[in-house]
Amino acid sequence: MLLHLSTWPEIDARLKQSRTVVIPIGSNEQHGPMGLLGTDWLCPEIIAHAAEKEADILVAPTFNIGMAQHHLGFSGTISLRPSTFMAAIEDWVRSLSRHGFDRIYFLNGHGGNVATIEAAFSQIYSSYSYAAEPCPFILKLKNWWDLPGISRLAAKLYPNGHGSHATPSEIAVTFAAYPDHVKSATMEPQIAPNGPIRDALDYRFRFPDGRIGSDSSLATIEHGKELIAASVKGLIDDLKKFDGE
Repeated sequence: MLLHLSTWPEIDARLKQSRTVVIPIGSNEQHGPMGLLGTDWLCPEIIAHAAEKEADILVAPTFNIGMAQHHLGFSGTISLRPSTFMAAIEDWVRSLSRHGFDRIYFLNGHGGNVATIEAAFSQIYSSYSYAAEPCPFILKLKNWWDLPGISRLAAKLYPNGHGSHATPSEIAVTFAAYPDHVKSATMEPQIAPNGPIRDALDYRFRFPDGRIGSDSSLATIEHGKELIAASVKGLIDDLKKFDGE
């Protein structure tokens, strides 16, 4: 069930059966010379929407702008400041909680979001801790690449050149879902360098084509289909455990 394609009476009825909701969350940022700008929000959305077709889960609209200040040296990147991002996450959580959702699961597609999402969770919980009130919901953050079996599959598909940004696995997922938007580009060097992530100008200097440690050209549609199928299974299994907490 997709929240944005539902009516409010349908959500009222849904809440009588389940109070769990999945929020795909990511970022709109550069992904090297052949990765789509939406890769980091497309991946969790693709996986969550595919899982929704196989299991009885509710998926909220995708939170598609994240904390990507270090990518602003590349055209098309849109970023929220960490403080803005945290405030928006809290507003989403409080809106959903007000309606009765008590298990709110963020499926993330951008590593740069992790610290800020976790800080937002702590900020939200702290308001209940200081007031000595029970929190009426539980929050969970899961990166799609950390779903059961995915890291092992990615290592099998890409024993060399997987890297940490503009990875062939994330690009393959978008290619499988959007085959009309498959891109190609020359990788120079074939495997990108590694290094620290700081501000936007430093990032552009260290990683001139946007990749970090990856060979994006390894991505294929078939790999993407395999990764999506494994992620769907992992997400459904993880949600069952979350529901049981």
